[in-house]
Amino acid sequence: MFKNVARCLDAIFVIAGALIAHWMRFPNGQELADNERLLIAFNCVLVLLLFPGFGVYQTWRGKSLSDMLGRVTTAWLVVVATGLVMSFTLHRMDAVSRLWFGYSTLISGVLIVSTKLAAHLALRSARRRGLNFRTVAIVGAPGFSRMLLAHLEREPQAGFKPVCLFDTHAELSETFDEPQEARVGRFPVLTDIEAFAAKVREEHINEVWLALPLSEEHTIYRFKRAFQHDFVNLRFIPDVRSLSLFNHAIVDVIGLSTISLNATPISPVQMWPKLIFDRLFALVALVALSPVFAALAVAIKLSSPGPVFFTQERKGIDGQPFRIYKFRSMTVHREEHGKVTPAARVDARVTKVGAFIRRTSLDELPQFFNVLLGQMSVVGPRPHAVEHDDLYKDLVYGYMYRYRIKPGITGWAQVNGYRGTTTKVEKMETRVKFDLFYIHNWSFCFDMRIVLITIFKGFVGRNAY
Repeated sequence: MFKNVARCLDAIFVIAGALIAHWMRFPNGQELADNERLLIAFNCVLVLLLFPGFGVYQTWRGKSLSDMLGRVTTAWLVVVATGLVMSFTLHRMDAVSRLWFGYSTLISGVLIVSTKLAAHLALRSARRRGLNFRTVAIVGAPGFSRMLLAHLEREPQAGFKPVCLFDTHAELSETFDEPQEARVGRFPVLTDIEAFAAKVREEHINEVWLALPLSEEHTIYRFKRAFQHDFVNLRFIPDVRSLSLFNHAIVDVIGLSTISLNATPISPVQMWPKLIFDRLFALVALVALSPVFAALAVAIKLSSPGPVFFTQERKGIDGQPFRIYKFRSMTVHREEHGKVTPAARVDARVTKVGAFIRRTSLDELPQFFNVLLGQMSVVGPRPHAVEHDDLYKDLVYGYMYRYRIKPGITGWAQVNGYRGTTTKVEKMETRVKFDLFYIHNWSFCFDMRIVLITIFKGFVGRNAY
């Protein structure tokens, strides 16, 4: 019912957008041309036919808001493009006002997208208040089940309400003498599959989540068989925590469902604000700091012979090599091939000007050129020398996963005090943990928080020398 109402509303918005655009284009009351009427009819039919194919009317419970908005926008643009092609094919576009067409496309699109957004936000708000929820029973080992429970508690707007648990480990080990009395928090824990199935049926539980390792195929089959005659939504949530550090997205490849074990958890659509901010911020920073660049260039030239800039190969996103730019802070010297000697607190190679710009992180400013070239981001894990990568990749678990996103000028590890030279494996492990936390919990607001912390207190620190 609700899907049919949504479809009718979308068709009405197509008509409403076209009429508003016509009034804006012809305020003197001129009637719609026949070709414009035909185009409106085309678009209404195409919305009814194509929108379901894009999944616009599927349930978006517990799914990403940005994905939903991206899909609706894409569907509308496809409808407009298809209607345009059909009109050109039938030679009906010659008398259509281009301005009216642009207005109507924009207005109808805004009406459709904003209505979907408002409905989504209203449902999220209702679910936070305990309305419009689906009950869930979780099957799995206690550790993973508790993690899912905590996740559901943190995401009430998704509208999933846990009711009970089934402990597969307890069933196998028979550790519970009275399984019906076992509880995890306020949720009862069952260990008998028949009692569990009866509870699901009696309480009309909507979904059963099978939170099991990939090796538990026989257990999955048992529960599938137990509920084969029931209208219960069975979901398999594979426990692959030990296989990777990142989210495990299901991706369609040549028609096969595959699980990405180590791909970045940030989608390209989510990255658009970050990409736009990076370029704009880098451009503004380079223009605003140009007098500082000039002054530092003169000071570096006067302090010791050699170039103003120091470049070194680093790894970028997905391990792509690039040359990083810094202001030169040391005297020109040669390192042994394949060896990089990190700066010490007292280092004869560091010039007086170099000591100042290293302590204040001014030596990092030329990396805004790397950001402008798309090789780096303003915020992200700091890239290390290739020689250090070769050393730590085998010593620190998850070290190379940092390169699944663009490296940054500043990062979550840096604003938490983990910056400068790292000589101990333990310190590098902690730095990597901060970097992985950033990747797992990335948002554009998180980036802005790190930028503000860097501006106000991140330039100088006791670990920078």
